[in-house]
Amino acid sequence: MRFAPTAVAGAFVVEVEVRADDRGMFARTFCAESFTAHGLASVYPQCNLSQNHRRGTLRGMHYQADPKPEAKLVRAVRGRVFDVALDLRRESPTYLKWASVELDATSRNAFYIPAGCAHGFLTLEDDCELFYQMSEIYVPELARGVRWDDPAFSIAWPFTPSVISERDVALASYRQERNL
Repeated sequence: MRFAPTAVAGAFVVEVEVRADDRGMFARTFCAESFTAHGLASVYPQCNLSQNHRRGTLRGMHYQADPKPEAKLVRAVRGRVFDVALDLRRESPTYLKWASVELDATSRNAFYIPAGCAHGFLTLEDDCELFYQMSEIYVPELARGVRWDDPAFSIAWPFTPSVISERDVALASYRQERNL
């Protein structure tokens, strides 16, 4: 595995090294020792699947608040998505900056999003499925989010989403959410 840094401090594209032969292929997708060596979360007590039927589906921007902020390791297992990490850590050198990566089932790469960052994605084709490894158990009362189109971040989405949940449409701007 290779850990490629992004524009958000502590966020990495985790590139798998595929070994292929006549039988097929093999790739290590996670190694706790390698993650620990890079200062990343290496224990994931919860894993989730997200299935998305239509191109243009947006989910985000979600995070879990203190005292249980969660890191995420996200991978596309079907389809292709534009995946975004948004740094909401006030002490971070990349505070309010974002990084994006295109995840697809063919490359098998993953996106590591550190605790304290919001996460969202936009599907680039029909029938996408994402697999998430979470460093914390989901706590509903700590679930938070900010608007995907908040001008405070100016995230350069590749196109305007066509499918968004009512919950995500109703998310507050960052200034409203933080009572600034």
